[in-house]
Amino acid sequence: MSFVTSVDRPAAQPHPPTEEPTASPAGYSVAEPDRLTRFVTRMHARTPRWVVPLAALGCVAAGIGYTLLSDPTRSAPDALPSCLLKFTTGLDCPGCGGTRALWYVLHADLPAAARHHFLFVFALPFLAYFFVVWAGRQAFGWRLPELRVSPKVIGGFLVAWLAFSVVRNLPWPPFTALYV
Repeated sequence: MSFVTSVDRPAAQPHPPTEEPTASPAGYSVAEPDRLTRFVTRMHARTPRWVVPLAALGCVAAGIGYTLLSDPTRSAPDALPSCLLKFTTGLDCPGCGGTRALWYVLHADLPAAARHHFLFVFALPFLAYFFVVWAGRQAFGWRLPELRVSPKVIGGFLVAWLAFSVVRNLPWPPFTALYV
């Protein structure tokens, strides 16, 4: 065992030596992370893998619970919370009818759900499968078969959604049947 005496100690410095900031590949100096960033990074490193999928599932459950409790099929069209676009312009937004469609899906009435938002009903099984694959991999390390969706398919779906949003607002028959 060795003890440091006052004779062996180096002279006290007023400030500890500062390290040069590290440079990024672009030549900019990288600042040290602040206290909040260090805290979040430590919490992320300590958090179990299953917490994020559980939190996402909790958000989905909260949305389903809200839908079941509020019964959007019986509320007035101007009841709060209402769609701001529909409230100000009278037009159906791209998501109008989605909550009612979810309510009908939860009550196993797929024709009524599709009448309120066909693309939501079409996309729901795919979204559910994507969530199960992601959550299973995150939480348990499962390797389920993944659906490979190309950018062209995603672009086609977004174009179809935009076309559906425009067509459902046209004031002529047979498009008036798409009003919700």
